Amino acid sequence: MPQPAPAAGAGLEQALAAAERGQRLTPAQALTLLERADLLSLGHLAHQARLAHNPAPMVTYVVDRNINTTNQCLAGCRFCAFFRPPGHAEGYVLDREALCRKIEETLALGGTQILVQGGLHPAIGVKTTCDTFRFIKQRYPIQIHGLSPPEVVHMAKLDGLSLAEALDQLMAAGLGSIPGGGAEILVDRVRGLIAPGKCGTDKWLEVMALAHQRGLVTTATMMFGSLETPAERVEHLARLRDLQDQSLQKGQGRFTAFIPWTFQPDNTALSHLTPATGVEYLRMLAVSRLFLDNFGHVQASWVTQGAKMAQLALTFGADDLGSTMIEENVVAAAGVSFRMSQEQMIALAQDMGFSARQRDTAYNLL
Repeated sequence: MPQPAPAAGAGLEQALAAAERGQRLTPAQALTLLERADLLSLGHLAHQARLAHNPAPMVTYVVDRNINTTNQCLAGCRFCAFFRPPGHAEGYVLDREALCRKIEETLALGGTQILVQGGLHPAIGVKTTCDTFRFIKQRYPIQIHGLSPPEVVHMAKLDGLSLAEALDQLMAAGLGSIPGGGAEILVDRVRGLIAPGKCGTDKWLEVMALAHQRGLVTTATMMFGSLETPAERVEHLARLRDLQDQSLQKGQGRFTAFIPWTFQPDNTALSHLTPATGVEYLRMLAVSRLFLDNFGHVQASWVTQGAKMAQLALTFGADDLGSTMIEENVVAAAGVSFRMSQEQMIALAQDMGFSARQRDTAYNLL
């Protein structure tokens, strides 16, 4: 006579016990917690893990803006409402005058970095991007937190360079760190369905490994709630944790933070999908904090969830509110346009009993 219930229950109890003891979770245990753990218990465990990593009652944030240098892109991502195909009447490439204005506004507001990203533009390669980075660094004392692994792969291919050569040239021109964009779900089955024009999982990870070897800090993201399964979300986390192990062992660069956020379907080719709920977001956030035991920080995604859910996230494993995002275009194109000033971000943290401190890209307090 089959007895599935006791075995299933034991699996959940073992996963909860492992999380309570602070043990490294297996992917199977993470999946069990994601699918079956009580929400409040999961939040409690994730908050304990957050305090183990960052015991101070403090929440950090960075003042910056997202600068999209172009919206022309060959990737054809089904989840993106921002891009325009090359030649489209609404396509643009940002000129130097507009770029300067955006940077000067950022510096005037106390910003320390700009997140510079475009798309997979058919004519913008490493050389052109290096020219832009040198232009910025010669004029402004600001960190370039720029590109994404798919952009680096695309640009290197355009200019006939290896990934290592591309990164070396970009760093020499002023690239200071790399955001974790373009990760979506690090499973090729899903990438083929939602982002057919972007690099595969192994190439995404290779760019980050090479960046870490060169001493760069990077972040990692996950866009979930499209066509992936819960098991594929955990596989994504496992690939990140494995690379972080390797990078930390070599003692060079590393992932500083993990940022999970929910897919926003409006105005996209996947608009028929139902958005992930706030509960799903909190569950994913909590499991991320528990599973990624070698990541120093986990960010709350107020950009997709709003201020109230961001406050809850601070009790579900998050210790960082990310960027004030003086400007954000990609999520806004999907019809979601939460905004938060630096003062509002500080108040949000203080209302939850935390102090709030501005940081830089590498999580040094300012």
